[in-house]
Amino acid sequence: MLFKNELLWVVLIIVNFGVMLLAYRLFGKLGLYAWIGIAVILANIQVLKTVELFTLVATLGNIIYGTTFLATDILSEVYGKAEAKKAVFMGFFFMIGATAVMWICLQLVPYISDFAQFKRNSSLETIFAIMPRIALGSLSAYLVSQLHDVWAFAFWKRIFGKPHQLWIRNNLSTMVSQLIDSIIFCTVALLGLYEMNVWFQILLTTYILKLIVAALDTPFVYIARKIYFKYYINKDKSAVI
Repeated sequence: MLFKNELLWVVLIIVNFGVMLLAYRLFGKLGLYAWIGIAVILANIQVLKTVELFTLVATLGNIIYGTTFLATDILSEVYGKAEAKKAVFMGFFFMIGATAVMWICLQLVPYISDFAQFKRNSSLETIFAIMPRIALGSLSAYLVSQLHDVWAFAFWKRIFGKPHQLWIRNNLSTMVSQLIDSIIFCTVALLGLYEMNVWFQILLTTYILKLIVAALDTPFVYIARKIYFKYYINKDKSAVI
């Protein structure tokens, strides 16, 4: 089917951001904390799948990873910088924890009837036996870019602090943070594995897709703000809005 990947990619954007907002609606800021933990783990799994989008070869994971920036922006907007930083460190902890737990699981000798690791192409190892460079690139890119996003959102909020200017501080913080994330990950994980022109193409296409996702998340941050005022304004004592 023509443009099947592109259509499904748009559906994936709506579902990812929609589920994240539903988590916030049902569980408040705890739902955002939990979502960040889930999203960073799933993003590292999805990135293993390569697809063609808009004539560009790209990896998955950019959308669900982008929701983590939206989640921290919502936390920054409503609850302040400290709560957003807490969410960042929680996500970092979950990434390390999941990597360590699955590495230990892979060391257990599988029984002869096992079909996930013992037979054929060892699917579990393909997904969870992350190369050290990939793991280091992912962890360092996440921590630096997310902390920058929290700082940048608070910085731009001091300049563009009016409610209708939310889209400005959201986009300025996220788009720069996504660039930082792409540069760090591609440098630590991929530099030297490809020729420079190929490496640069990977960096460029990765950032372009993240840029599109960052732009498309704008309506969702406004919806999250409305959810707060409708359901949580009288309940959240830690809010700073």
